[in-house]
Amino acid sequence: SRNYCVTTQFSFQENEIKLLSAEIERLKNFGSLGVSPSLEGLRDENAKLKYRLNFLKKSLQEERSKSTKSMININSCLQEIFGAAIQAAYPDLENPPLVVTPSQQPKFGDYQCNSAMGISQILLKTREQKVSPREIAERIVKNIPANECIEKVEIAGPGFINVHLRKDFVSKQLSSLLINGVQPPAIGKRKKVVVDFSSPNIAKEMHVGHLRSTIIGESMCRLFEFVGYDVLRLNHLGDWGTQFGMLIAHLQDKFPDYLSVSPPIGDLQAFYKESKQRFDTEEEFKKRAYQCVVLLQSKNPDFIKAWNLICDVSRREFQKIYNCLDITIIERGESFYHEMMKDIVKEFEDKGFVQVDDGRKVVFVPGFPVPLTIMKSDGGYTYDTSDLAALKHRLCEEKGDILIYVVDSGQSVHLQTVFAAGQMIGWYDPKVTRVAHAAFGVVLGEDKKKFKTRSGDTVRLIDLLEEGLKRAMDKLKDKERDKVVLTPEELKAAQTSVAFGCIKYADLSHNRLNDYVFSFDKMLDDRGNTAAYLLYAFTRIRAIARLANIDEQMLRKAAREEVLVLDHEKEWKLGKCILRFPEILQKILEDLLLHTLCDYLYELATTFTEFYDSCYCVEKDRQTGQIVKVNMWRLLLCEATATVMAKGFDILGIKPVQRM
Repeated sequence: SRNYCVTTQFSFQENEIKLLSAEIERLKNFGSLGVSPSLEGLRDENAKLKYRLNFLKKSLQEERSKSTKSMININSCLQEIFGAAIQAAYPDLENPPLVVTPSQQPKFGDYQCNSAMGISQILLKTREQKVSPREIAERIVKNIPANECIEKVEIAGPGFINVHLRKDFVSKQLSSLLINGVQPPAIGKRKKVVVDFSSPNIAKEMHVGHLRSTIIGESMCRLFEFVGYDVLRLNHLGDWGTQFGMLIAHLQDKFPDYLSVSPPIGDLQAFYKESKQRFDTEEEFKKRAYQCVVLLQSKNPDFIKAWNLICDVSRREFQKIYNCLDITIIERGESFYHEMMKDIVKEFEDKGFVQVDDGRKVVFVPGFPVPLTIMKSDGGYTYDTSDLAALKHRLCEEKGDILIYVVDSGQSVHLQTVFAAGQMIGWYDPKVTRVAHAAFGVVLGEDKKKFKTRSGDTVRLIDLLEEGLKRAMDKLKDKERDKVVLTPEELKAAQTSVAFGCIKYADLSHNRLNDYVFSFDKMLDDRGNTAAYLLYAFTRIRAIARLANIDEQMLRKAAREEVLVLDHEKEWKLGKCILRFPEILQKILEDLLLHTLCDYLYELATTFTEFYDSCYCVEKDRQTGQIVKVNMWRLLLCEATATVMAKGFDILGIKPVQRM
């Protein structure tokens, strides 16, 4: 229960420690009185009690240590409190509904518990007891345990429980944030997470279709890493298969001395198109291409070298994009699993799951109409085989507790079939291991059709990023940032921040399950829910203390000494909004929908604007402009806002700048 702020959080352990200590003393006295019907038994019991006592003391110490560092998830805290109240009020009710949400209007308090209506329905259906939700709410309220976060509760309407938080509790949590920095919420034991994302194909350029997987996957990895999980970021490259036969055959013809002189392949996309055209039109070339595949798969050294040369050209091009977008990823393509595929086929055969269909070896998975083809009639393997091999390796060798596949929605049925096959053969239990497809929609042009160039070609990702840089610079120059405000170095940093930040945010701010329209004009607009607006807001917040001549050291000192006063309604609103950060992260860990974080950052920025417009942080003489008063607690609220925004940006992969 380290997420929660119930004052009885540690009291159970503390009481048990007292009882155990007393019991140990009783056993000592029992033995000293000479009454020892089973001295060995007493010793064993004493040893067990001492072990339990030491364990509890250590556990309590660890929990206290973690609780001081972790940010409290107030929603979870309230769920714990109301869960205890409902349990006390209705002890024989199994799995009662527990609904706690932030209030939408101040008049309804800060949070609401809306469980009474659900409990009323359950009592009516299961016991034929007609009890009004309001009566149930009253009973729940009477059983709320002592805690440090609730000021008062009110029952409204048919049975809504409005919760008002204590101001000193909120102030204390804000001070903790300022002193300790933004810490992750406590989420239990450390887990191993494997994230499969980006995954372009060798010899083909990354296009706009790869943008979403790359950006979403990177952000998910950053979130899992922030909360303390061990994250393995995997790039499942398409680096194996029949297409390499035609590429190697074409390489031999175009650069016959490739073994001794590195071939100058400048445009791999054009090289791929040339080889594909020959494969489709030249019968002799097609036969050679198939022979090349056989020699490659038999690990002939010359053909392995040719394959590596082609892969290296692609890797260099991919890395340019990864550098621009600040992506960290480990390459583990289909070729990595090639040697494992034979064993995968054998395992499915040994367990009786394989059927032969027209020479192919297929596996039917209950609930899925299309079988997995694990071996072709010619003895070759398929994507199904490599995906099964990858799944097993990630579960059984990498020991992943959570596996996330960031792949487009079009692959949904295929991936669900693969996951179900892994479950069927006994590789994992979904109650223990989470295997999830984080699906996403397609990128559309402003005509609401698939995003293409004017000639109808797929948009190259590198072209898109370069266009973003150009437009970001144009925007900054339109605002004349290049003339007075920024140095050339600051201008360049702002350009990169805005360009790549806007491209990432435009994607992440949409529900990934939906298609979204790619529009540079909208994403570079500094009004509304865009990265441009948030980045400008962030630099303005950071500038407030700087313009008041308050440096970081002074802010750190104030954080330890000042009490954050939250008397003004806008101070109170901002303080609560800042502290919702952990519950936002917790929700994303559950549903993997990152637009929730974007919506929260936008809400935080707009809430800050309301606060700043109503509450003077720095008061100046109207005649001279001289600073006459600095309201330090309000500057600390500015600092807390900026600190949370900076962490939010970091999770989204956006790099803010101090001056814009």
